[in-house]
Amino acid sequence: MKSIVVREIKSFFGSPIGYLVIAVFLIGNGLFLWVFEGEYNILNSGFADLSPFFSLAPWILIFLIPAVTMRSFSDEKKQGTLELLLTKPLSIWQIVNGKFLGSMLLIVMAIIPTFIYVWVISGLDSPEGNIDMGSTMGSYFGLLFLISAYSAIGIFTSTLSENQIVAFIVAVFLCFFFYFGFESVATIVPGFQGLISSIGMQDHFKSMSRGVIDTRDVVYFVSITFLFLSFTVYNLKSIKS
Repeated sequence: MKSIVVREIKSFFGSPIGYLVIAVFLIGNGLFLWVFEGEYNILNSGFADLSPFFSLAPWILIFLIPAVTMRSFSDEKKQGTLELLLTKPLSIWQIVNGKFLGSMLLIVMAIIPTFIYVWVISGLDSPEGNIDMGSTMGSYFGLLFLISAYSAIGIFTSTLSENQIVAFIVAVFLCFFFYFGFESVATIVPGFQGLISSIGMQDHFKSMSRGVIDTRDVVYFVSITFLFLSFTVYNLKSIKS
């Protein structure tokens, strides 16, 4: 599995995509948080915290992660190398996990530089250093689980077609639906708002952002990730047979 992870990372940085993903994420967040006027501008919010970043990041990642994962198996299909990959002395689960971890690591590399925001916000606080580190670290922890779920969805959709654009569009739709869709449906179904909201990612991500790591939130994201990775394995087994 390690060889698959290394292969994925090398392929990302062997082409412009790895650098492009990191640059788009950092520049996009930087512009919205510090330059553009609007609800996400930290300097204009009146509060020295990173809540605008954690509200914005899921939106950007909805497009960015499918752009990373769309080539995972779609490209293998198109190049005719998928059958060769499946004959390697690795289980299908190891291959899928290798692709999954490779994609996740790239996105985590894009997240790491944003820790400088914590330092900047801490300096803006009055008194200095009064930032709520509990909710900030909880939000980062939740963001990591969100990346995991998005990546699993993207890996799954890449097995559906050899056309990367199709894989990208389906992944964006599923990520959007699982994050925002259930919250929207809950508003139009009286009496079941809480239940329906709890099926979506947004409810659990917001819960983690409060700085309290609830086991139910962790189990939810792990379950979503495992579910879509299982779908991926099932599809690959169908192709192999």
